[in-house]
Amino acid sequence: MSSPRKPVLGMILKGYPRISETFISNEILLLEKLGFSIHIFSMRNPREPFSHNNVKDIQASVDYLPQTIIEALPQLLYHNFMLALRIHRTYGNAIKVACRRFLRTRKLATIKHLLQAGYLVHKLLPGRRIVHLHAHFAHSPSSVAMFTSQLSGLGFSFTAHAKDIYTSNPEQLQEKIAMACFVVTCTEYNKRYLNRIANNRTTPIHRIYHGIDIELFSGEQKGRTPVEPYQIFTVARMVSKKGLPTVYRALRHLRDQGVDFRHTLIGDGDDREKILSLIEELRLGDVCQWLGTLPHDVVIKHYRQSDLFVLGCELASNGDRDGIPNVFVESMAIGIPVVGTWISAIPELVEDGKTGLLVPPGQPEKLAHAMHHLLTDMKLRKQIIQAAKKRVVQGFDNKKLTQDLATIYLHEQPKLAGR
Repeated sequence: MSSPRKPVLGMILKGYPRISETFISNEILLLEKLGFSIHIFSMRNPREPFSHNNVKDIQASVDYLPQTIIEALPQLLYHNFMLALRIHRTYGNAIKVACRRFLRTRKLATIKHLLQAGYLVHKLLPGRRIVHLHAHFAHSPSSVAMFTSQLSGLGFSFTAHAKDIYTSNPEQLQEKIAMACFVVTCTEYNKRYLNRIANNRTTPIHRIYHGIDIELFSGEQKGRTPVEPYQIFTVARMVSKKGLPTVYRALRHLRDQGVDFRHTLIGDGDDREKILSLIEELRLGDVCQWLGTLPHDVVIKHYRQSDLFVLGCELASNGDRDGIPNVFVESMAIGIPVVGTWISAIPELVEDGKTGLLVPPGQPEKLAHAMHHLLTDMKLRKQIIQAAKKRVVQGFDNKKLTQDLATIYLHEQPKLAGR
């Protein structure tokens, strides 16, 4: 629980906790260890019936916002009406911003975000000692943070990740950047894009990689030379940007070449039926298993039993793309070599031929060749494993990165220094 005497950082999240967002729970836990007092406002209830172990150590209290307008309309209207009576001019200005944003996209979500912000300010903020608001993701959570900032007078900032950047309306995103105290993003690739969107606005945009708990992934992976059947591993949400069809077509190429392997996929998503159907269509059902969503400690055990990690990331039709998949960082830290694609910020971590192998997206034959190369060329494999571990330790230690983030918070919002 937050200390009643400390200034508090309000964290607005789309959902909490979420299995696919370990980096957010890690960040909150590490900020708390650095002395920050945090209160979480979640826009959605948990999707999974279980959570990662680190969530149990987080001290932050959590409030859940009403998820839908229809079900929660009476309480949303009540709290917004009462707030509007108290700060009618400020609320009127927020309505003007909401109308301007709605006219750009014609999305009713804008109205929902304003109502959620009014609910948050009137019902949840009082007595919390919150001095700053930070949202994870540049779409809906930062919209709620932006309106909450307008209605409360608190400053806000946000972390932009991947889909939230590239599927957002550029004008909407530019406006958020201009209104924010600062912006954080997780890759240099994203930072360059956001700077172009910002168009010379003065809002600072900082790059802080997500990173991982180096200690959690320390220790040698199984000390043997890979032998058939090779154990090939993938952890990914089953969505188009992950390039899973390319992975399975590459596996079909390996099988046609007489390579004996077993492939494991952990994850779930909207494309589940499409992917499972493709596995059967390619007649890979006897060598490929899908395990769904699993806790992080179980995922780590599968890493350690694997010979190779592979993802076929690509640009989705709606513009969505990965940043740096944390699963690459985790795999490299454990000592499992990775094969990926030349897309987005992946080359910031995976340097082709040095810390992994990269091929163009959507080319299963080249992906299959790279996979076979890393499974059979022991000299290259040893060099890559060593260089990959060094790269992760030097640039992706989440303890060091969270200290960098804490410095940004304290510089941009000195009131948090009273922690």
